[in-house]
Amino acid sequence: MNPARDMIRRLPVVLVAAGTLALPPLLSGSHLAVYILLGLAAIVTIGLSMLMGYAGQVSLGQASFYAIGGYTAGLLAVHGVPSVAGLLVAPLAAAAFALVVGVPLLRLRGHHLAFATLAMQLILLSLVSQADWAGGAIGLQGIPRLSVAGTEFADDISYAYLVWVAVAVTLLVARNVVASRPGRGLRALATSETAAAASGVPVGRYRLAVFALSAAFAGLAGGIYAFYLGYIAPGSFPVLLSIEYVVMAVVGGLGTLWGALVGATAIILLVQVLNTVGTQPGMPSYAPSVLSYAVYALLLVLVVLFLPHGIVPAVRDRLARLGSARPGRPPTPAPADAGTDGASTTTDSSTTTGTTTTGTTTTASGTATTGTTTAASGTATSGTAVTEAAATDAPAGPAGDAARSGVTRDG
Repeated sequence: MNPARDMIRRLPVVLVAAGTLALPPLLSGSHLAVYILLGLAAIVTIGLSMLMGYAGQVSLGQASFYAIGGYTAGLLAVHGVPSVAGLLVAPLAAAAFALVVGVPLLRLRGHHLAFATLAMQLILLSLVSQADWAGGAIGLQGIPRLSVAGTEFADDISYAYLVWVAVAVTLLVARNVVASRPGRGLRALATSETAAAASGVPVGRYRLAVFALSAAFAGLAGGIYAFYLGYIAPGSFPVLLSIEYVVMAVVGGLGTLWGALVGATAIILLVQVLNTVGTQPGMPSYAPSVLSYAVYALLLVLVVLFLPHGIVPAVRDRLARLGSARPGRPPTPAPADAGTDGASTTTDSSTTTGTTTTGTTTTASGTATTGTTTAASGTATSGTAVTEAAATDAPAGPAGDAARSGVTRDG
């Protein structure tokens, strides 16, 4: 690969990473909190984008895995387990739960699977709200701050860096999975399960694996969320949150890792604007929720109509078209004339007695061959004249053989 071109391709990644590291010290308290929530949403959306874009499975219950990660980390920390151990167990617990429920759920397809995952979240939230050991409907309180090797994450800036390091790790894992042999199997699975199975792809195993991986990403985000807030409740993981994740994945572009980041950024910022509008004086208390549902529906309709593949694929296609239309690029050669059908077309000019006859032979490949023939007699030469030089210069292959075998002289 060209080193200069490789550097240009990596430049956006370097700029995004540099901007991510430079932003936390520049943000105020409320803006920094939004920045942290944005990173957590991006982690969940990356897994959901893999599940929907590569495995072709729709989940409306991704917030349930987010809740499992949060409750797992919070309960372990409250009962004296080191917080870093709780954070490491959180994605494992979410993945294990996904493996258990995924065996029956993934037998469903399409909207049946979507409704089943939605029902799974409703059942989970109902059970948690009735469990006294998890805080019940009041919620789990007193979750300590995250501490790693004796260093406590005491302020929002430290959590901001932790969240975006987790985003980078999630992107790296997802990228390696997509580029691997199972990733190619997932792409085939999204196109056609029947064709993938006929090609030897273990359809059921791959679907279950990506379902568990997306749950693990959500569980990791939920664990960080629990340590960041220090309090979680069933109301922290509403159904609307799962819908938000789906909208983020669709808006950014399903099956694109950068699309998850773009979609999460767009939706989180939009939610903040809607909350600001909905909490203005004179607005009813239910205004933020109503505005959120209405704008999500409108946004999905607009994306499906005008950007059916999402923002990132649309921008990528646009840049590709602009690149192919740059001045100075060699023009695409025109196809050969279909009417020749591999034969040679000969255009002759006739001369009078004792003069030179020039025959111009045009082959099917578009190459013009000029042969010079001196008439032997005193009469004009007419008809098809192909000289020995023209026959020698005929192109190789069937067209050339036809030209050489068809040498005629009329005298």
